[in-house]
Amino acid sequence: MRTIQKILAVSSLSLLLPFAASAQSISDIRAMSPEDRRAYMESMSEEERAAKREQWRTEFDALPDEEKQAIHKQRAAQWDGRDRKRDREAMRERWESMSDEERAAAKDRRLARSEERRARRDEHRGKGGDHGGKQRHRDRPGTDQPES
Repeated sequence: MRTIQKILAVSSLSLLLPFAASAQSISDIRAMSPEDRRAYMESMSEEERAAKREQWRTEFDALPDEEKQAIHKQRAAQWDGRDRKRDREAMRERWESMSDEERAAAKDRRLARSEERRARRDEHRGKGGDHGGKQRHRDRPGTDQPES
């Protein structure tokens, strides 16, 4: 069964590569279906993906604030309209179709992304553990005010 799935994935990927190779900007990627986007990203090496993400991040940062807000609203609407049960089922199927090595690599990537997010968050907070001016005091549960 896995062999058949891999053959189908490779054959569909080969059909998508001419289109995927032409995707250069954020708008090109957003125009793709989720399956096309996934195939496009999986067709690149890790270094190419990182470079492409950095390119898109730079493009996004250069957009006017109105466009950024419109993109955020569009993404929020897409997120609200998703069928989460179907998404979980698709994720489970993908996970179950992976080999043990692929699962281990996926776990490693997930942990690495988590560490990157944590590092960016800490850097954003000022590396001193600043919690945005509102630090919860453990000796008074449920309050944001220091004990007098």
